Amino acid sequence: MAQIAIQLYSVHELDDDTATILEHVAETDLDGVEFFRLDEADDIADTLDRTDLGVAGVHVGLESLEDNFAETVDVWSQLGIETFVVPWADPKHFETHETIEALAERLSAIAAKLDQRGYSLHYHNHDHEFVTLDDEYALEILAENAPEVGLELDLGWAGAAGAEPLSLVESYADRIDLLHVKDYDTETGSPAKVGEGDLDLAGVASAVREYDIEWLIYEYEDAPDTYETVEHASESMSYFQ
Repeated sequence: MAQIAIQLYSVHELDDDTATILEHVAETDLDGVEFFRLDEADDIADTLDRTDLGVAGVHVGLESLEDNFAETVDVWSQLGIETFVVPWADPKHFETHETIEALAERLSAIAAKLDQRGYSLHYHNHDHEFVTLDDEYALEILAENAPEVGLELDLGWAGAAGAEPLSLVESYADRIDLLHVKDYDTETGSPAKVGEGDLDLAGVASAVREYDIEWLIYEYEDAPDTYETVEHASESMSYFQ
């Protein structure tokens, strides 16, 4: 059964430090977290150990991995993290086949370096990766040109862009260890809170079981300054437990 986590960017405007936020997460039914920033690594490591929270991975900018590879990876590996995710690439990288291929080459180079240390690299989509070039999504072209890179498919952004989330899960199941569960509103073309949009939750649950996906990760950006977001994550994601 998949483990359930929250991407900590969902509460990035809380005044508390990361260790305190982890304590709150541990009080819920969530199994773990996905990081996007770090403070006081020793305290965080101690908190993770004490609370028995798991770590799905970490979002790290591509430039950080390119320019400060050893330092960046060493810091995060102190927490036992082996899964790195590039969370964003500017829309300009998806304008032509040539720009997509150039991005794929950069991602593949980092994936190769991580693989040498026993770690993996994944790419997390938003909506702009679903522009079409020659009747093919830009994300599909990226995936074709960077076969070493896993996909952290964000269901909400995919659905908001007009793609079919479950078809994408089926197509890339062998490359999806981490799945971002975000809902979406088809009419407005925007993300929504889990359970309040058009995402087929039953279909997602079925796909997770069929393809043995390791982590389901809640993300919602519109209420980042309240612990109610953590509570909603726990309540809404209990559907998959």
